[in-house]
Amino acid sequence: MELGRLEYLQALVTEFQVTDSPEAKEQVLANLANFAYDPKNYEYLRQLQVLDLFLDMLTEDNETLVEFAIGGLCNLCLDKTNKDYILEANGVEPIINCLSSSNEETVMSAVTTLMYLTTPQSRQQTTALPVVECMLRFSLSASRRLSNLATVFLEDYCTPLQVEEARNLSKHTAVGIPLPKD
Repeated sequence: MELGRLEYLQALVTEFQVTDSPEAKEQVLANLANFAYDPKNYEYLRQLQVLDLFLDMLTEDNETLVEFAIGGLCNLCLDKTNKDYILEANGVEPIINCLSSSNEETVMSAVTTLMYLTTPQSRQQTTALPVVECMLRFSLSASRRLSNLATVFLEDYCTPLQVEEARNLSKHTAVGIPLPKD
């Protein structure tokens, strides 16, 4: 059975790589993101370099591919090996860039992924001032899901000093990250 799982995942990765159809790419990436939810698949997904595939897709113009890629990373980064890999692959910056998406699901997954990736070593990057400013804006969102998640981020991952510094800076500058559409 386990060999069948690897072969199936390999077939998905191969299909993603060879297809020219944007719809097929979206469907395959959605499937890979769903498989990333199951810890039984972590080793196979690492072996097939799916973490790199997800990281690469974060910079695509196709918003659906970005949504599924950040969703897949969010599912994978609870695992310490995957978390370490994403951090070592400089994955935090493209994840932070997903905060500017107009797609609320992409933003929700990006915020959650940043939470999961926060360690004593990565905290400076995952809670950098622009991120904290962004979370302050999201905490005012009309979307209850987003405002609640941003509030948890601010309360549980940021120091009161970081939040205060971001509040003071926000009073004097225009923040360029738009709120996602509902």
